[in-house]
Amino acid sequence: MSELTLLVLQLGFLVLLWVFIFAIVYALRSDLFGQRVRKLQPETAAAAPAAASAFPAAAPAAPAAATSPVAFPAAATGGGTGELASSENATRLVITSGAKSGSEFPLGHDEITIGRSSDSAIIIRDDYTSTHHARIMQWNGRWMLQDLDSTNGTFLNGSRVTVPTPIPLGAAVKVGATTFELRR
Repeated sequence: MSELTLLVLQLGFLVLLWVFIFAIVYALRSDLFGQRVRKLQPETAAAAPAAASAFPAAAPAAPAAATSPVAFPAAATGGGTGELASSENATRLVITSGAKSGSEFPLGHDEITIGRSSDSAIIIRDDYTSTHHARIMQWNGRWMLQDLDSTNGTFLNGSRVTVPTPIPLGAAVKVGATTFELRR
């Protein structure tokens, strides 16, 4: 082989080595510090029509029904009371299964982050929970569940959550090997 061919092969292997090193550093950084959490912006007047189409509205039977909370049928949600959890009716988060089974956390007005990270509000240390796995937040007075691009997903009554979703009272929310509910 000529010297030029050997030099090109050496440079190629050197570049490949650096690609592997950068890939390892990136993987370590994301494991240690997690991914950036995207903030959900509150609804504005311009976004109101788009948000209205994202959540089906129940047709009110009478004018009094327009002021009552929107409810999902129990069959559609697979459990829970059917009434959506809001700042008025949900006061606590109860872990029903998992390592911290029986623990209760009061609900305030702040968002609750769930994951393995020490900066999470609820720290769940199991092999199926991501560093920043999910969050529960208030949006227009309702408690919403958002998956934060977790590896194993977040489930509401057995259905995977891909977009911010309203949480019915008593509905089973599964993060990793832990299940919890929002209760009165």
